[in-house]
Amino acid sequence: MLFRGSGFPWALHKTQYQRWVFLAVIYWHWYCFIASIEIMKLRWWSIGLLAALSRDTEAFQIKRDTPRDELQYPPNYFDQLINHFPNDPQFAKSNLSHGTFKQRYYVDSSYYKPGGPVYLYISGETSGPSRFSNLQTGIIQILMQATNGLGVILENRYYGESYPFSTSTTDELLFLTTNQTLADNAYFAQHATFPGIDANLTAPGTPWILYGGSLAGAQTALSIKVHGDVLYGGIASSAPIKVSLGYPEWYNPIQKYAPQDCVSRINKIIDNFDLLVEKKHTEAINEFKALFGLESLTDNRDFAAAIADPIGNPGFYLSNTWQELNWNSTYGPRDFFYFCGNVSDIDAPEEITQVDYALANYTNGEPWVGLGSYANYIKTYTLPLCPSGDYNSSDCWGTQNASAWADIENTSTRSYLYTSCIEQGAYIDAPKEGPTLLSRVVDTSYEQQWCTWAFPAGNYNKIPSTPDLEAYNSFGAFNLSADRLAFIDGSQDVWNDLCYHSSFAPPLRQTSDLHPEYFITGAGHHWDSYGILDVQAEPQFIREAHLWEIKTVKKWLRVFDDWKKAKKV
Repeated sequence: MLFRGSGFPWALHKTQYQRWVFLAVIYWHWYCFIASIEIMKLRWWSIGLLAALSRDTEAFQIKRDTPRDELQYPPNYFDQLINHFPNDPQFAKSNLSHGTFKQRYYVDSSYYKPGGPVYLYISGETSGPSRFSNLQTGIIQILMQATNGLGVILENRYYGESYPFSTSTTDELLFLTTNQTLADNAYFAQHATFPGIDANLTAPGTPWILYGGSLAGAQTALSIKVHGDVLYGGIASSAPIKVSLGYPEWYNPIQKYAPQDCVSRINKIIDNFDLLVEKKHTEAINEFKALFGLESLTDNRDFAAAIADPIGNPGFYLSNTWQELNWNSTYGPRDFFYFCGNVSDIDAPEEITQVDYALANYTNGEPWVGLGSYANYIKTYTLPLCPSGDYNSSDCWGTQNASAWADIENTSTRSYLYTSCIEQGAYIDAPKEGPTLLSRVVDTSYEQQWCTWAFPAGNYNKIPSTPDLEAYNSFGAFNLSADRLAFIDGSQDVWNDLCYHSSFAPPLRQTSDLHPEYFITGAGHHWDSYGILDVQAEPQFIREAHLWEIKTVKKWLRVFDDWKKAKKV
């Protein structure tokens, strides 16, 4: 007989031997057939398992395949106390002093290994996402990689999306103080959890090392000073630790280090303008403003701030100024040098250089050298930065609309202004004597008036008539010191004269492993916070700063167990 339809085209033979051979062949093929089915089952089961696993590892795959400088981090939310000082009458009097708010934070565990430290980046006066570069390629990435650490960005209260209230009235801003912000950092370190990390990494059982630049640098320093029993160490970069009401020194590094042909031309033009103001030459003043296309700015101080926009001004400038320069062009455009190059251009066309003589009759026939190029740059590159085209509006250079300042919407500008008004000051103004890049019509009263307009007295809170500088400086000012607190500054930073390495600071202060400091010659505002994923390939002055920071932190970590034992943690 024939087996039809079986796929096996063999006939049944008559001899016994042939029958055994035939059966053996049949059994073998049947075994192979069954085995192939089982293999197919296993294969499909494996594919299903891999599909299931891929769902769990999708985020990891995305992270692995995304270049570090493009990594994005999902937000996490922490229940932060609105008021850390319930017994302080300053806060207890308010009916808003109870409860919590959602404070955003972001985590990078790319380099973390059990036993590693936590690096807390203090976000300062901006949103958390705007600080992502510090986790991606900057100082936190550098330190994480060197020490198997975990990186965290904590968004400051009243910035980004970390607002306790839906608006920012004077009463609602009562809890925006230095002490409340410092307490946030310590409380967070004692209670935070991290997605994907099945371990207790809270302080003080785990070494928490803070880093901040600028205002966040000061908050880092003060956090270690006040909460050093919880927070193990910190690096304060370009940290303003000693404030004053006025801060004309902001312009000193520019006056000293910027191209001098540019600087001297601007100095002379400002001198001439101030002379017009002093002699009340109203017609000439208006003609001068018109050269820049800014005749709509009726307040001379607003006008002075507008033409200083490419340099940096007392308000909220629109340009990339000297402060925004960076050793890494990814983070700091060279706009300031383009501006200076225009002002000092010796090959400018005649229609521009002729403007230098427009007001010469007020200076005994002497031309205002560079005026045409200066005015042309402002009209060509600065004025288009005004989004509305209304130069006298509050979103550009007009500051005299009191009702605009009183807008209670939650914004970083309003939060920053509030802290300046109550305790930080440092109003940028013109120097009382010597050359200046900002007209002398600008003094501290210019900015103090914004405080008066922005923050009318509430039921529980009233701003002082002038900032309570002592509340801020009482932490130690230039003599601020704490164990495992490192200061690092840049010699060309516009804020340096408020920092540890200020020219006004005491000259003799001892440095050690517990109290280290580093002054980067040629660096600007917290330039050490930026990186390129290869420390050895960085410019020498930045590379050596980063190597110093790595070494400093490693020294601290080696003695953490001793510190913990002494605290009986």
